[in-house]
Amino acid sequence: MTTDPIAEPRAQLKALSSTLRKLHKALVDFETVRFGDPGSAFEHLQLLTSHPQFAWLRQISEILVEIDERLDNKEEPVDAAALETVRKTVGGLLALGPENGSEFHQKYLDALQASPQVAMAHGELRHLLAASRP
Repeated sequence: MTTDPIAEPRAQLKALSSTLRKLHKALVDFETVRFGDPGSAFEHLQLLTSHPQFAWLRQISEILVEIDERLDNKEEPVDAAALETVRKTVGGLLALGPENGSEFHQKYLDALQASPQVAMAHGELRHLLAASRP
């Protein structure tokens, strides 16, 4: 009997990280176009980490850092509970309900409606989140 490698929590967390990273990149690209030419790569990084226009994207950045740290932790294996925690965090942040009226949510909805790349990345992530449900 063989097991499906994607069913393994660590592999699922890696897939979730990769897909969330695609969404984050699409959102960064969208916000950068709205901001204007950021200059050099270093200046762009400075904008991403410190400019108020990009502050809303830091919530996703922080989740990505937490996932990376979890995947790098050799002492504590990724289990189903850890995967579920991340899945709920990401799913809650990106929920498209009227109950979510945060600044992040408003800017996210704007990007989702204005950018086909964001919409496609969102759809891919939502599909993965639904498929990884226990």
